[in-house]
Amino acid sequence: MALTTVDVRSSLNVLGRILQWLAVPLAVPVVVALLYGESPVPYLLAIAATVGVGTALAQFERNRIHDREAFLTVSLAWLGIAVVGAIPLYVEGTGVFASPVNALFEGMSGITTTGATVIRDFDAHSQALLMWRQVLQWLGGLGVLLLATAVLSRLSVAGAQLMETETRTKDVTKLTPGIAQTAKILALVYLLLTAGAALALLLLNAVGLAPAMTPFDAVAHALTAIATAGFSPRAESVGAFSPAVQWAVTLFMVVGATNFVLLYALLRGDGRRLLRSEEFRFYLGILALGTFLVGGLLVADPRFTADPETTLRHATFQVASIVTTTGYASTDFNTWSAAAKNVLFVAMFSGGMAGSTTCSIKTLRWLIVTKSFWRDLNVSAHPRSVRAVRVGREVVSESTIRDVYAYTLVALVIFIVGTVLLVADAERVGDPITEFEALSAAASMFFNIGPAFGQAGPYGTYDGFTRSSKLLMVLLMWVGRIEIIPVMVLLTPTFWRRP
Repeated sequence: MALTTVDVRSSLNVLGRILQWLAVPLAVPVVVALLYGESPVPYLLAIAATVGVGTALAQFERNRIHDREAFLTVSLAWLGIAVVGAIPLYVEGTGVFASPVNALFEGMSGITTTGATVIRDFDAHSQALLMWRQVLQWLGGLGVLLLATAVLSRLSVAGAQLMETETRTKDVTKLTPGIAQTAKILALVYLLLTAGAALALLLLNAVGLAPAMTPFDAVAHALTAIATAGFSPRAESVGAFSPAVQWAVTLFMVVGATNFVLLYALLRGDGRRLLRSEEFRFYLGILALGTFLVGGLLVADPRFTADPETTLRHATFQVASIVTTTGYASTDFNTWSAAAKNVLFVAMFSGGMAGSTTCSIKTLRWLIVTKSFWRDLNVSAHPRSVRAVRVGREVVSESTIRDVYAYTLVALVIFIVGTVLLVADAERVGDPITEFEALSAAASMFFNIGPAFGQAGPYGTYDGFTRSSKLLMVLLMWVGRIEIIPVMVLLTPTFWRRP
């Protein structure tokens, strides 16, 4: 069973070119460090490392990238960027980042747009480090868009075949005649939305509705809101800001979790395409139902005393944050009733629309599961009937339905296994955690959400977990972000055999 050398070399060549480009975003914290009188050395060293390693890998011969090389490249790229992202954190070595495991955890959490953190004291870290975390998450959001467009759609991974069904774009790589041009269009939409979010936050400050919103905070939160990522340079997350900011960020999260092909159509003046999208209506329905349930439970909770606007705002914000897998917090929902927390826990399994920056199972898969299950019930009652599953006007193929069921099942199995391993590891060191803490932490890691409950709550940290648990979480974040298949394919013996 020999390795196919040419395949590996081609993948390493592409990985090298990706690592070379990381020098560009790493320049951002260098500039921030100089502006705030901090040392730029950790970021300069990271630039030197990523350019050096990238250049060395780029020397490998590259032939045409086939499916096997694409799977390998996708897996290595996310892992490699996480390692590079961790370098300046470890080199700076402040507080928890004196541990390489913590630095890797934060780096993987950043590039996978998870938003989970091990930081205990935000004031102990430099502004450059805090901004690098934001930039890393913005790159993760952009990366998953480009990945879905250029690679995963060809491999029928990451819901790309579902995205084609819902958007009525028969090939999502062909919004334009070339993949490169399509990627540029989606990147431009992403950039415009980010700039719009930053400008909106600055305007709120200018008119007096966001007194605590500095230019640094505006840029930092714009980077991670549209990326549905969740890192914040504030210990209180978005709870550090005014109600106006919280409402605005809610909108940004909802937009970031919307199919970017439909957003592109909207920017071109075709708003009907978005409104006709059955997945979009299903997505908004999930948000509305979650808000109604959480809001009602907060009103019924005698311990939660707040005016109607505050109750509605926190319910809307937290449901949107969890459903879109962003992971921001407007308040410490760890203190809410068990019922309200369980609604948020269930929301972790939703995710936003296919073709967005969001993670988790995604609403289009749940829509297809719901419709196909209803179809099967009807066929059971009327065995001779023939019913197709449709999303909008398009028929969903039976192979796609099988793929959706398979993915959902595998995702749930991995989540369960992750939960068991977290509980077992905590028991091993004599520091047990509750089952609900383990369930929420495993779901949060695998579905790239960020906060969980208990010690890893919205105002908590993952630093209290063992090193082995953190490494398991790194693995869960990595596999979950690239939607399981690319990593699992690497584990099959046939992948490494010569064709």
